Amino acid sequence: MADHAPHGGEDLIAPGTGGPAPGNAEDEAARVLSEERGRKLFAGPCTFMLGVTKEAYLPEAALIEVAFAGRSNVGKSSLINALTNRKGLARTSNTPGRTQEINFFRLGDSLVLVDLPGYGFAQAPKGQVDAWTDLIERYLKGRQPLRRVCLLIDGRHGLKASDRDAMTLMDRSAVSYQVVLTKMDKILTAERQPMIDKVAAELKGRPAAHPHIIASSAAEGWGLPEIRSGLSDLAADASLG
Repeated sequence: MADHAPHGGEDLIAPGTGGPAPGNAEDEAARVLSEERGRKLFAGPCTFMLGVTKEAYLPEAALIEVAFAGRSNVGKSSLINALTNRKGLARTSNTPGRTQEINFFRLGDSLVLVDLPGYGFAQAPKGQVDAWTDLIERYLKGRQPLRRVCLLIDGRHGLKASDRDAMTLMDRSAVSYQVVLTKMDKILTAERQPMIDKVAAELKGRPAAHPHIIASSAAEGWGLPEIRSGLSDLAADASLG
């Protein structure tokens, strides 16, 4: 395990510093409050609602939604399990393309988490992959309760062509998305900040991209409090009205 966990952007903890420089007392108090609200939300009830393979079967909107998208085997299911502290909530597999449905999970009375099928490489017939891709695009373009997409990027490899295609789709559809770099514990400490900077440079000029990148590791717990905090703030501020 690394000595210090990355947070993303300019707040990434440098080796040996013991943590980022503290802000003022008011900002720190707000951060602590937000993280505690996020911890409580994700520690509460979280239940599987349904999985759908066709647009007609999408559930009626009851709460705001946050979707998790990314290339096949980027770690979406592992991250959802880690965020909710449940080992088997979302299915995980070493086989790319295992998630073949849009899976909905209700988080208390505040939020619905949506696990999208992985795009890019998948061990499935081309026709089936094309159907998943069409379903994802239709969901992203037309889902009224969707408030944000956590776009997961493998920190070992950075952005791929399929990731850029997904960002272009969300830019055109005005769907807000935030990049979460996964598996950051798998790369050397000295490589983490350059990877964040490289991705950040590509996000400049993309209208729907959230400016802050979160560096995470489901295995080590890096970035989880920050993700929980951001999503709980989003749930508190947003409404379907």
